[in-house]
Amino acid sequence: MHSLYIADYIYHNDAFQKELGLLVTDGLITKVAPKEELVSLYPQASIEDWAGKAIVPGTVNAHNHSFQSLLRGIAVDKPFLEWRDQALYKYTPLLDEEAIYTGALFAFGEMVKYGVTTVSDFFYVHNGGTANDEAVIRAAKDVGIRFVMARTMYDWAGAPQSYVERIDDAVTRTRQLAIKYQGDSMVDIHPAPHSPHAASPEMIQAGHKLANELGTPFHIHVAEEMFEVNEILANYKKRPVHYLDSLGVLDNSMIAIHLVWIDESEVTLLGQRGSGLAYCPSSNMFLSDGVTPIPALAGAGVPIALGSDGACSNNRISIFEEMRMCSLLQKVTSLDGTCINAKQVFDMGTKTGAHLLRLNTGELKEGLAADFVSLNLDDLSLSPTNELFANLIYSMQPSAISEVVVDGKLILKNSQLVNIPEKKIVTEVNNLFTKWSKIDF
Repeated sequence: MHSLYIADYIYHNDAFQKELGLLVTDGLITKVAPKEELVSLYPQASIEDWAGKAIVPGTVNAHNHSFQSLLRGIAVDKPFLEWRDQALYKYTPLLDEEAIYTGALFAFGEMVKYGVTTVSDFFYVHNGGTANDEAVIRAAKDVGIRFVMARTMYDWAGAPQSYVERIDDAVTRTRQLAIKYQGDSMVDIHPAPHSPHAASPEMIQAGHKLANELGTPFHIHVAEEMFEVNEILANYKKRPVHYLDSLGVLDNSMIAIHLVWIDESEVTLLGQRGSGLAYCPSSNMFLSDGVTPIPALAGAGVPIALGSDGACSNNRISIFEEMRMCSLLQKVTSLDGTCINAKQVFDMGTKTGAHLLRLNTGELKEGLAADFVSLNLDDLSLSPTNELFANLIYSMQPSAISEVVVDGKLILKNSQLVNIPEKKIVTEVNNLFTKWSKIDF
């Protein structure tokens, strides 16, 4: 069955264009052409007339921790290690399968309302198995969002026990999940050795090897905090990127997260090796991590995607928001208003994120997944529409987001979730905290 979507503007070939239509068939965009032509060629197509709206690609959240949405507002305004201990580590013992599912439902529902159609969830509360992993996947399916599980491989003894796995267990469980979902167009499983700080050299190499076996990227936090850099220097006499290169894992399968504290030699090496970055500007600001040198990395040829990070270190989970934050933070840091532009950050939050995750989405083009968002042109934050693209990046508020389609299915309509009522999610989150309040921990 064909569905024809028409609107006042459609963002196609890097520009907002009038009088176009999107033909969607079985979850794919099968034709982008003048709407009159499509109506004539496909008279039996169902027509979705979004007059007064603009259609843009759905955004790609390249790095998130879904369970952390439950911890939003806890341990704010703290140094990184205090935040980690008082929020993440303190509440981790309470994170059973029910809580993990509720947190993921909460995170993914909110993301959809903010125009996210794909999320990569860097998930590490495994608790000795894969039941919690499956709970996150189930939540993604229930909301309807396109999902990548960056299944974390973590063997640092200082972490909560539910994070930690032996290398062979981490490899086996990640492989089993990948095999189980390999035929599912909405779910992908990627290995994710946590970081040079929290994954041993052998664990990092095992994650890289498994990614090559599965034909996926692997994800790893790198140089988020200065203490991590100092630790790697003390233990291995190398800076983090050079250390990873010495392990043989620095290549185009690596998606590094953060890359805040890197020097010029590391920037150059990342570009030479073809490694990518998932950049989380709001989280870096919230935790006072520092500022990743985005213009330098882009200049070295490093592909850059955007992530929200977890909602207890941001505390918003909108990639449209991260586009704005990326641009503003880089401009003020460099004292150069031209160091980065709206087009660059929009691409980071859409097609470059899809490219790094190796997904068939991120643009409104024939043959790609039908993942897109409608924007209400009557929303004050998008006016005046004569500068629609600039306003999309620098002024748009979530109130402008009206519909979200993923895999050709409507999952947000008139700014309301379709598959699970927002009130139900809020009730489940509040019930969980009511239960927790009765526990002495």
